[in-house]
Formats: sequence, C-alpha cells, structure tokens
Amino acid sequence: MSQPDTDTRTSWQTRPPRRRALVARVVQFAGLFDMWAAFAKPRHGRTMVLEFMPTAGLLTARVSMLVGGALLIYLGAGLRRGNQRAWQVAMTVVGLGFLLQVGRTPGAALVSIALCALLVAARHEFRSPSGRTGRVRAFAVGAGFLATGFALGFLEIATRHHRLAPGSGPADWAVHAALGVFGVTGPVRFASPFAAHMVDWTTGAFGLLAAGTTIVLLLRPGTRCPDRTVTDEAGLHALLARHGGKDSLSYFALRHDKSLLWAANGSAVIAYRVINGVSLASGDPIGPESAWPDAIGAWLADCAAHGWTPAVLGCGNAAGKAFRKHGLDVVELGDEAVLDVGGFSLQGRPMRGVRQAVNRMQRAGYTCSVDRQRDLPAAVLADAVLAADRLRDGAVERGFSMALSRIGEPGDGECLLVICRDAEARIRGVLQFVPWGDDGLSLDLMRGDREAGNGLTELMVVAAVEAAPAFGVRRVSLNFAVLRSVFARADELGAGPVLRMWHRLLRLASRAWQIESLYRANAKYQPEWHPRYLCFPTARDLPRIAVGVLSAESFLPHPRRSALVPLPAPSRTPATADH
Repeated sequence: MSQPDTDTRTSWQTRPPRRRALVARVVQFAGLFDMWAAFAKPRHGRTMVLEFMPTAGLLTARVSMLVGGALLIYLGAGLRRGNQRAWQVAMTVVGLGFLLQVGRTPGAALVSIALCALLVAARHEFRSPSGRTGRVRAFAVGAGFLATGFALGFLEIATRHHRLAPGSGPADWAVHAALGVFGVTGPVRFASPFAAHMVDWTTGAFGLLAAGTTIVLLLRPGTRCPDRTVTDEAGLHALLARHGGKDSLSYFALRHDKSLLWAANGSAVIAYRVINGVSLASGDPIGPESAWPDAIGAWLADCAAHGWTPAVLGCGNAAGKAFRKHGLDVVELGDEAVLDVGGFSLQGRPMRGVRQAVNRMQRAGYTCSVDRQRDLPAAVLADAVLAADRLRDGAVERGFSMALSRIGEPGDGECLLVICRDAEARIRGVLQFVPWGDDGLSLDLMRGDREAGNGLTELMVVAAVEAAPAFGVRRVSLNFAVLRSVFARADELGAGPVLRMWHRLLRLASRAWQIESLYRANAKYQPEWHPRYLCFPTARDLPRIAVGVLSAESFLPHPRRSALVPLPAPSRTPATADH
C-alpha cells in the first residue's frame, strides 16, 4: 500500500550521513596536504629511501604527489555520494601516495596511513554499485595511453641512437621506454642530458595521463539502460488511460529512452532517464495522487542506492508539493502555454498578427489537413514521416521532457497530425500532437520549411485548434516558455533594475537557445500560462543537474550508451487492475 505523505523514511536526505561526509572531507583535506607536500623541500636527514631513487623517478614522484592530491580532492565528491568505486580508487591513491611520501616526507606518509585506516573503518558506507563495462573501458583507455607513451619514448630513443652511450640496443630501448611510463629511469644512457630529460618527460607524462584518465573514467557514473517489458508497457498504457489527463507531459513517458520505476503496488510510476549521474524525471508521476508518495519514495531510494542526483524537470504544482514533502527543493522553471479551444478566436486586436499571418498563407494557396494518425492512409503517413525528417533543422533530434522523438509508429495512433501543403500539394510543414487524456492535445513535433512564407506555423496551429472540437478536444498545450515571468514583467511599467539586468542576461542567452523567441511565439496566441517547476536536492547540485538536462535535451553532447555502465532496472511488477 502507498505510504502517507508524512512518511520520512522515503525522504531525500540533502546531506550525506555524517560518517560518510566526514570521510569525504578528510580525504579532500589530505589531497590538499599532498599537494603542499609535493612542493615541500625534504629536510636534512630525512632522505631514507630517496637517495636510492633515480633523478627522473624523483621528479615523477613529485609530480605524482601533486596529481594524487588533486585526485583525492576530486574523489571527495564521489565519496559523499557513497560511490563504491570512489572508495576503491581512494584506497589505491592513498596507498601509492604512501610509497611516494615515505622517502621524502615521513609526516605525510603517516597521514596516508591514518587516512587508509579511516577508509577501511568506514568501508560499509560506500555501497553504490559499479558496473563491469565501465572498468573494462577505463583500463582499455589507460592501456592505450601507456602504449602511446611507450611508442613515443622508443621512437625518441631510436632517433637519438647516435647520441647514446655504447652498448645499448633495441631491447634496452624498449625496457627504458617501458620503465619511463611508470616514472623509473631505464638502462639507456644518453650523451646529452637534454635528450634524457625529453624521453623521461614524454614517457612520464603519458604515464600520468594514463593514470588520471583511468581514474576519471572509473568514477564516471553509470546509467540505466531502459529495460521495459511487455508488462511494463501494458501497465503504463493502463495508467495513461485512467490518469493521463492530469498532466500534459504524461504521454511522453512512452519515450523509448526512459526507464520506469513503479510504486510497490504498481498504482503509480515515474518515468526517468539517468544521464551524467543525474536521475532525471520529467512531468508529474503517472497515477492517482494518493499513490505518488510511494512512487516518489521508491525513486529516491533508487537514486540513493546508486549515488545518483535526483531531479525533476517540468512538474506541475501538485507534484511539486509532493516532491517537496520528500525533501527536494522546488523552484519555478517557466510556464506552459495552454489554449482553451472553446474560447479561442482570431478576432480582436490582440490576435491581429496571427490573423494576418493565417490569411496571408491561405491567399498563397496553403492548406492544412488534420487527422488522427490511425485514420491516415499508409501512403500519406509515410509521406508525412519523410517530410518531417527532411524538414528537421539539424541532424540531432532535440527534446526529452516535452518530445516523443518519433513519428508514425503504430502504437501512436491517437496522435493528431497536421499536414500543411502549398498550392502545388507539396508538404511544407508537419505538426504532431500527442494525447492529453481524452479531451486534450500536447504539442510534440513542429517542422516547417524555412523557404515557405512567413506564417506557416500560425496556420498549422490555428488549423489544429479549429479542428479540435471535432475530435472532442477542449484544451491544447503548446510549447514551454522558460522563465516566462521575467520577460513578461520586464515589459511592465516599473520593472526594477535587478529584473531588467536579469532580462538582459536572458536575452543574451536567447541568442543560443531561443528563450525569448519561444516565449513570444507562444504569447501571440493569448494562452493561459500554467507554471512548471524544477525539483532538486540542494543548490550545489544545480550545475550537475544543468549539464544533465542540457545533455538529455541534446543541447550538449553526451556519452554513447555503450560507453556508460549499464545497470539493470529494479524489479517492479506494475498493477493492471483499476485503483
């Protein structure tokens, strides 16, 4: 059964457990200490094993301590999230640091021993699972850098063979290059000290690069490949049929790249995607509000178990309150433009621009057809799919929270397609609306020929709204306007200096992401504005979440799925009976 809203056992803890946080902080301070020790001069009488180390090795030890300190600082973030691999790497770095410090700075070596003991004592705090695929790739990349350093070192020695001390052959060259990537001087002796240093620096640099990249790749967060069974799909469609009318984004849970996490009794589900260590959900949970706490608690528990940062993009007011009760912070992200079909009219001065654009396109011979996808002949649907692909602006399919990222699939028969043709019957524009319950539509795909006349989009939107009553549609959701209130209030009399400065910054950002133009394009239809919210744990998580959101929406490149650590989805059995 669903847990009550006041159940704190499923709330997100904005701070990690004290013991884990203490270990992470100590590791980061130890990293700072190592970086200081790398530049500290050893005192007289403390050379111990240092005097037996070759000069190149001494130099590499100093640099390695510096890199190791930086890595410990980097590892602190993973330790805070309870990452098991971060703990393993931290133990390795601390152990290597002890070997490097025991000869130069015994005090730093004692710190390494104490830190190692602390990590061992707190090992049960770090249980976030790791995947095997990530380890294989990380070590493969590290081996590649080692091989490159060896090859370049061998080549450098070969090109300077006439400046080598007599008695060394290709076998010695290979040994020297191989030892060099680990920071140890080999058997080859050079006539020129400069040549010896160049070989040492080349091989040593690639050795450090191999170690650093391997560790960074080992710590990269894994993802969860969507593993949706036939039962999952049936349960999701059943919930959409009963509760899909509550949120205009519910239908987008059917995206193929979203995973599903069900409430224990299958009465509600959250659709999400894991990217760059962020478990990113979009819209409201699907199901009755009484079942939301159980689904949210299960999702947050899954995030905590894997060390992922939870975030919700574009949820409504009721869902925002539910997520806030579970420990997440909530801020307004923007507004969704919703048209009331019954009250929509092209008459009046506010609609003058839209009315003129529609009339201009109609006089040029443009016409629109509006049909459910299931009612279209196969040939017409195929032409629309080809036209939508041809009219796409760029090779990347953008969208995540408010895009289906497909058109023409058999399972989407309820989608509404607006096909615009010119006077010669050529397809010049395509709109796709997905169902929003039984009486609503939500804009999904908008494609138009840039060479068509100005007003193509207005003609298609108006055609969809005017045809909506015939399909039993009373409301139509258009695009989402990020931070709409800033632009709207900046146009009002008495806008303050802070608001005007914020408005100028957003206008600069609009040059890259069309924030203002999207707001203006929606505002011309005189819609109702429904606020949407972003939910997140703490302000320090916002940079990571921003990168995850931009990657999910395809504004930033993100790693290929094969390069990430695939993790199985939690076993949940969705209920198919009515609740």
